[in-house]
Amino acid sequence: MTRRLITTGSPFETAFGYSRAVVDGDLVFVSGTTGYDYATMTLPEDPAEQARNIFRTIASVLAEAGSSLEQVARAQYFVTDRAYCEPVLQVCGEVFGTIRPAAAIYVVSGMLKPEMKVEIEVTARLSQG
Repeated sequence: MTRRLITTGSPFETAFGYSRAVVDGDLVFVSGTTGYDYATMTLPEDPAEQARNIFRTIASVLAEAGSSLEQVARAQYFVTDRAYCEPVLQVCGEVFGTIRPAAAIYVVSGMLKPEMKVEIEVTARLSQG
């Protein structure tokens, strides 16, 4: 299987030289994704809403790759404030409640832009069809 790049059309991808996801073999590597609505380039203030936007983007990218949230094996969550952990993890529980990938959450000092409060990256398998 050849290496395939997936894009959301975000201006960050071309400006900063990365792909939203890379399909390599039977794995899909989804880059760190922030809570922007990429159609409008708006970002909600609430960290839980940022997480919901992130999972919408990730679900769409995984579908384009031939995978799904159900195939996620690894997830990493990054937040810019310890107070964001619980609301973000509650959203993660809504999304991954029965899937239960291996996961970790990290509190970081900041992200590229100060309004970015949450970033999530995942690794998934391609769907067995």
